[in-house]
Amino acid sequence: MGAQEPAPLSLTEWTVLGLIAEQPRHGFAVARELAPNGPLGRIWTVRRPLVYRAVDRLRGDGLVEPTRTEPGDQGPDRTVLRVTRRGRDRLRRWLREPVAHPRDVRTELLVKLALLARADATLVPLARDQLDAFAPAFEALARRRATDPAERIVELWRFESSQAVMRLLETLIADVTT
Repeated sequence: MGAQEPAPLSLTEWTVLGLIAEQPRHGFAVARELAPNGPLGRIWTVRRPLVYRAVDRLRGDGLVEPTRTEPGDQGPDRTVLRVTRRGRDRLRRWLREPVAHPRDVRTELLVKLALLARADATLVPLARDQLDAFAPAFEALARRRATDPAERIVELWRFESSQAVMRLLETLIADVTT
């Protein structure tokens, strides 16, 4: 039998992995990034206990490993983590995958784009692939015409949201290619 496929990571676990891949850091530093007013926390807020739970999962899966300990400011020593080669490979693949549904744009896609931007990586391949992945759904939304008033409101919301996502992705592509 072949190797079993690892269980999928949650968005929190991917985000923590992405932050540790940027530079070795301890869980407290990751939690600061994901606090409500933190750079990534404005997109995806994660409470400190959930950051540490994600770190434990990533360590257990061999995606991050400890490198050293540092004294805490006012508490226990902090374990500094770095991403493993396996973790970096999985993260690289995840960052290239378009999200499955337009409702995931506000969270997962924005996290991916932010992590790519922070790494000075081009956003164009993901933006193009995302446009391609959403094209059938966007076209279907443009053709729908509900007759029920409540359904029509939802339909209009979904259509206008899809247009905003399309404009965002097209703008990201144009910003790099012009």
